[in-house]
Amino acid sequence: MDILDCGVRTIDGVEQTLAAYRGQVLLIVNVASKCGFTAQYAGLEALYRKFNSRGFSVLGFPCDQFGHQEPGDEAQIKRFCSLTYDVTFPMFAKIEVNGPGAHPLYRYLKQQQPGILGSEGIKWNFTKFLVSRQGQVLRRYGSRDKPDSIEADVLAALG
Repeated sequence: MDILDCGVRTIDGVEQTLAAYRGQVLLIVNVASKCGFTAQYAGLEALYRKFNSRGFSVLGFPCDQFGHQEPGDEAQIKRFCSLTYDVTFPMFAKIEVNGPGAHPLYRYLKQQQPGILGSEGIKWNFTKFLVSRQGQVLRRYGSRDKPDSIEADVLAALG
């Protein structure tokens, strides 16, 4: 599978592939609005604004599989992100990241970069995957890894 061929739906309901981000370094994150890590939206936005002009994007994928912490629909999620954290990075429709209904993108990400002890399951909201300009999944970060702590890896990937 080429990650850029993966079909996704934007938070506004537009079907597309990740080919729209060809040649960019990506940080793909499962997000939630009512989580203890929700404040990471600010750090993700800061990374996006700092490096977007150099070919970097954060892609946010809302997920409600962890403690029902993303209960809203896409319109509510978009409004929350915009009003609370001034999010301008691309956001997508709500998906599942684990189980039989896991989105193909997340099945691929987990296979390419398993977690601790080889576990593929996503443990919680705000798990992050760094993807190279060539579509290679470089690294996986846990929920506790704050966006500013991975800035050096983003810079290295940007070259």
